[in-house]
Amino acid sequence: VVLMMFFNFFSHGTQDLYPTFLKKQHGFDPHTVSWITIVANIGAIVGGLAFGALSEKIGRINAITLACVIALPVIPLWAYTTTPFMLAIGAFIMQVAVQGAWGVIPVHLNELSPGSVRATLPGFIYQAGNLAASYGGPYQAGIAEAPGGSYGYALALFAGVVAVCIIVVIRFSPEKRGEVMTVFG
Repeated sequence: VVLMMFFNFFSHGTQDLYPTFLKKQHGFDPHTVSWITIVANIGAIVGGLAFGALSEKIGRINAITLACVIALPVIPLWAYTTTPFMLAIGAFIMQVAVQGAWGVIPVHLNELSPGSVRATLPGFIYQAGNLAASYGGPYQAGIAEAPGGSYGYALALFAGVVAVCIIVVIRFSPEKRGEVMTVFG
């Protein structure tokens, strides 16, 4: 549940307020905000596919760790540059990393789940983590809207802290890559 809480902080913390950040902090028009968001979502698709496949070669834990490590140096480009082009590049790479990590989670959770509850447990764990992370958006917005705060800072803070937390938690997690997934065997 803790890992899934951090994963939900990672995805929602890098996606939900990003259009607001682009509009409020940078003053971009809806067309520009839409295009940057589309570019980010293309990065998410690329990351999910690439890291899901990569995890078959280097392992689930290593793939998730790599995705989080990639996210860290991208934070300044993603949260602190000012031109639409550079923000779009940062958003693309950030979402490759975030959704790259997410692209591994479904199979990782299934491999860790006992066969008798494999159809239910991963979904329950995901939703419990989502519930635990549900206060992230309001907290992040509160940081952004506080006197002296900014959306860039709130986004960067969440992305950086959560990426490190995922790395720490996942490195201490078991891995059962290649687990034969039978119900009773």
